[in-house]
Amino acid sequence: MDLNRIFMKNACPTKVGGQAILEGLMMRGSRAIAVAIRQPDGNIHLTVEPLKKPGSWKKLPIIRGVVSFVSSLVTGTSILMYGADVLEKLEEPAKSTEEKPEGLSKGAVIGTVAVALALVIALFILLPTFLLGLVRKAGLENVVLLNLLEGIIRICIFIGYILFARSVPDVRRTFEYHGAEHKTIHCYENGLELTPENAQSFYTLHPRCGTSFMMFVMVISLLVFSLFGWPGLFARIITRLLLIPVVAGLSYELLQWTGRHDNAIVKALSMPGILLQKLTTCEPDLKELEVAIAAMNAVLPSHMNEDVPVDYWVGVQLADGTLVKNEEETARFIEEKNKK
Repeated sequence: MDLNRIFMKNACPTKVGGQAILEGLMMRGSRAIAVAIRQPDGNIHLTVEPLKKPGSWKKLPIIRGVVSFVSSLVTGTSILMYGADVLEKLEEPAKSTEEKPEGLSKGAVIGTVAVALALVIALFILLPTFLLGLVRKAGLENVVLLNLLEGIIRICIFIGYILFARSVPDVRRTFEYHGAEHKTIHCYENGLELTPENAQSFYTLHPRCGTSFMMFVMVISLLVFSLFGWPGLFARIITRLLLIPVVAGLSYELLQWTGRHDNAIVKALSMPGILLQKLTTCEPDLKELEVAIAAMNAVLPSHMNEDVPVDYWVGVQLADGTLVKNEEETARFIEEKNKK
């Protein structure tokens, strides 16, 4: 692994980021979000929507990390479920054209996020601290070792979960789109023309990946939780739950800082997340890179020029690159957004 191909000196870092979904991905610019999905007929379904301007919280360290974390969970879940709805509609052409996915209510998305958070807390907070409680009963009393072991168990559970998910074909394909997202961003940040061939020359590993954020969370939680010693099980669980926003906020700040700098310290801090990306990304093919580039091209005009208006629209990118916007689908998409 050549670190110079990950931390590129001549690259211009950007705040464009993304998220892989089933048969596609989302790209997020400074003013718009685009979702691109490969259709069964080979064309690319595209959806673009404007982003709300960030509030004053964006200027508050730590707080902005917590808000961004929660916002990303809600937005990411909504996009995942939207992508599944689109695929369901596209893959069942025999159904009546009047049978449209109903879309997701805000309550449904929030409920899904709440369930996901509860599972994460149970798996990565409650289970490790409970297991270490048993270890302590077996005779280990050293507080430093107990906290270290808890952190190691948490990281092992996380890696095990990723390895299991990677073995599922649909998830592995999503990891390929994750790799396509990173390659496309690398291509853009290095000033090359956005073509599948150019993007394919880059690594699937990127310093500003959300996987690195999760690794920062694991490591920082180990350090922060250690400050509170090793109280009883109930107190331990409560302190860890209450400190989740602090850990998320600190991890966000660290991720932003490493994304803006390039030195030996940054590389050392980023390496655990970079190595973990070897599990959460896979090599994409040229077709998957086409989808990533379509999403990137949809958000770049408004990202690069603040004078470019951002409107809702839904359309299809044909095999020859022609973009055909669908006014009826756009109107329906706006109506569903207004309901939420």
